[in-house]
Amino acid sequence: MARKRLVVEMGMGVDLRGGDYTKAAVRALRDALWHNSLTVVPALGYPVDQMEVDIEIAVAEPGLVDKQQIAAVLPYGKANVSVVKGGLDIQEGTSHTIVANAAAVVYLDIETKAGAA
Repeated sequence: MARKRLVVEMGMGVDLRGGDYTKAAVRALRDALWHNSLTVVPALGYPVDQMEVDIEIAVAEPGLVDKQQIAAVLPYGKANVSVVKGGLDIQEGTSHTIVANAAAVVYLDIETKAGAA
């Protein structure tokens, strides 16, 4: 069996005034995931819970993101969450807008034919 990348999804999320990095990150992941339905895993004959999803979140203050809340967004599969510096902060007066970016890469440990990459 070999771990194979099946899907790459990207999204963006914003917290307009609250200054909440986790809220923006959750919205970014939802944006990446909620615009499609992954049927490739069951089509290959595997249960959806066998999916591994590497989630990368980019925000200006990575230490302020709750990784458990990010992982809880997945409807199934195993989440591996990492948070890196990126995104965008917009400060205007007392208003603090946060923009987060998310990438979700779906992997599955599948059998491959001899000689297949």
